[in-house]
Parts: sequence; C-alpha cells; structure tokens
Amino acid sequence: MEEPWSHHLPLPHNPTKMAAFGYTFPFYAGPKPTFPMDTTLAVIITIFLTALVTFIIILPGIRGKMRLFWLLRVVTSLFIGAVILAVNFSSEWSVGLVSTNTSYKASSSQWISADVGLQIGLRGVNITLTGTPVQQLHETINYNEEFTWQLGENYAEEYARALEKGLPDPVLYLAEKFTPNSPCGLHGQYRLAGHYTSAILWVAFLCWLLANVMLSMPVLVYGGLMLLATGIFQLLGLLFFSMATSLTPPCPLRLGTATLPTHRGPAFWITLTTGLLCVLLGLAMGVAHKMHPHRLKVFFNHSVGETPGLEWNPEEGGLLSPSYQSTAESPEPQDIPLSEASSKGCCEEEHCSVPDHAL
Repeated sequence: MEEPWSHHLPLPHNPTKMAAFGYTFPFYAGPKPTFPMDTTLAVIITIFLTALVTFIIILPGIRGKMRLFWLLRVVTSLFIGAVILAVNFSSEWSVGLVSTNTSYKASSSQWISADVGLQIGLRGVNITLTGTPVQQLHETINYNEEFTWQLGENYAEEYARALEKGLPDPVLYLAEKFTPNSPCGLHGQYRLAGHYTSAILWVAFLCWLLANVMLSMPVLVYGGLMLLATGIFQLLGLLFFSMATSLTPPCPLRLGTATLPTHRGPAFWITLTTGLLCVLLGLAMGVAHKMHPHRLKVFFNHSVGETPGLEWNPEEGGLLSPSYQSTAESPEPQDIPLSEASSKGCCEEEHCSVPDHAL
C-alpha cells in the first residue's frame, strides 16, 4: 500500500546519489577553513618582508654612519612600495559594521542577532555576517562573501549564483544594492571609482620604481622629483575616489532594526598618509639639493671621489676636513712653485748659452 504522503515527496535531482541517504536530506560538509586575511595582501606583505629581511642580513657589512642612513632609505622605500600595492588590492576603502537583529533566510521567519560588515574596495565588495553568538538556529552563522566588478568579472552573474546558493538575507540584501540594476546606483559609481583609482595607483607605483633607480644613481634631484610624483599620483587617486563616490546621495542600508553606516576605511587613510609622506620627502630633497647638495650626496653615498678637498672616512662615517688630509694621500700632484731668484738664474743661463751654441 502506498503511503498517502509519498505523492508530496520531492523527486531527488540525482536519484543514484540520493539513494545512498535513503531519500533524506544530504549531509553537507562543515564550513571550510578560511585564511585570516586576503591572500593577495598576504603575498604582497610576504614579498616585501622577505626583501626587508634580506637587506637587514647584509646590513652588518656596512660600516659607520652609512649603516643607519642605508637602513633608513631601505625601510622607507619598501614601506612606500608595499603600501601602494597593498591598497590597490585592498577591500577596505569604505567600510561599515553594525550589530542588529535581522531575518536569517527567506524560507524562515526566525530572526538572528548578528554583526553585519561591509568592505568596499577598488575591485568589488566583501560582505560578512557573524552571529552573536555564532551558533544559532542549530547552524554556524559565519559568512564571508565577495562580489567583484573588476575586468573580466560579471557582478550580476555572481549575484545570481549567490541567490542559487541560498545565502542569508543580510548578505543578499547588501549584494543586491550593488547590482547594475539597483536604483541606488552604487555599482556605477564605485566601479568607475575603482577602475580609475587603481590605474592612478599603478602609475604611482611606476614612479616609485623610477625613483629607486634614480636615487641609486648620481641623479638625486630627478629621484626626488619622481618621489614627489609618486605622492602626487596617490593624492590624485584619493581625490578621484572621493569625487566619484560622492556623485549620488548615500543609499540607506537598513538591516532589520538598524541601519548600516559606511565611512572611509584604513586603505584610504594609509594611502593619504603615504602620499603626503612622499610629497614631503620629494620637497625636502629638492630643498636639500639647493642648500646642502654635498650633505644630500653623503646621505645617498654619492660623495666619494666627487668633491675635491673632501674625503670620506668609512670608519668614522663622516667627512674629513681638508686640513686633516696628508699631502702624500692627495690624489693630485703637488705643484711646487719656483722662487723668483732661481727662475731669473735659469733665464740668465739660457741667454748666456745662446752665443756659445752660435759659435
């Protein structure tokens, strides 16, 4: 006899696979372990830290005060380069976090207490949902979803896949606000801001590379100009990002009983700090080149053998006064002037020898 409720039993999508479970709900694997930070940022930080450790290892081979000067130059340069690359791939240009009570999924009327986070970067948005506590409704509520609009990616398709996966309501709600068809217009302004700000930061990174090359050569003034250009391009990127994201009025993001506010994130402020630092260093190098060019060359170790009358002492790490240089160590031959009497005597001998040869 057939059970009366068997007509209402949904047919499995894959009967062969579902038969092993006896037509019951399948056993899903637990949440996948996540890396504590963005893998791209981790790679960038690892590369620059490896370079820093390498330079520190060879640091004892440099004697005198040049060791301190060299370490200061290396740390500053690596910091600037790491920041430019890291913020380009960061998702924390605009951030927001709120604790609220909100619905969990569309198929359920139950609410949860959770922390909802939003991070907006140059290449997309990252949405987090963490339950307080994490275990609620017999589930582990800990989501971290990324939606990108960079070149080669389709934001609408990623949002459609999120709908098929059945992600929680707060994640889908925030992701829907950034879709191309959303009336908020967030997709257009943040996508435009992200593309052009990223391009400007790549130009700043190129200027940073050129600055390092020129500062290692005896063209310090041009290295300072390229360092100044590095800071200017960073500030231009910030200006464009701020203007592009302010074209439309802010869209309210209501999650349950609270509204999610957004503000400038750490990536924005660290880019501002690094840009101002590059501008100040570039201007300082320009002033030093006009007022104290020799000291600037000493700082970059370009004064050896270039300034007559001055000698670099690597053990002391400073310039020796010309009065302390011995005559024998001077690379130029010493001109010994002849006395007037000897020169007159030579002239008389030459005049006297002329008639002898004539005879």
